[in-house]
Amino acid sequence: MRLWSLHPRHLDARGIVALWREGLLARAVLRGETRGYTHHPQLDRFRAHPLPLDAIDAYLGAVLAEADARGYHFDATKITRVAAASIVVTAGQRDREWQHLLAKLEARAPDVHRRWRNTVTPDLHPLFTLQPGPVADWERAGVVAGRTP
Repeated sequence: MRLWSLHPRHLDARGIVALWREGLLARAVLRGETRGYTHHPQLDRFRAHPLPLDAIDAYLGAVLAEADARGYHFDATKITRVAAASIVVTAGQRDREWQHLLAKLEARAPDVHRRWRNTVTPDLHPLFTLQPGPVADWERAGVVAGRTP
């Protein structure tokens, strides 16, 4: 499961579809509707939010908006459109995710990789606000572009 802190505009088609599905799975976990993935570290920051279900729906709302902008047809009835207080993401986490995403894009979507490869500061998902700091404790992406962190 990967719930990107990066804006969904940076994802390729395969990535945004996966993000939607994984976000819906995360939503089911937070609602207590599944027994799988209940201890997944990607959910820690949503669980720490004062309103975790609003946070995941706000997260998915931005994914849905990007999908709509691309002409994709995701099922909007699967979420409730809400606003939620932001979640902090550190610069170190953003940078780790960016390198991880660029490595994925290079391998599976070279055209998308070419579009973003020179971007130094990627946009964040609208739910997140940036603060200085290291990679998050919950991050499990140990290998980025063929090297360990």
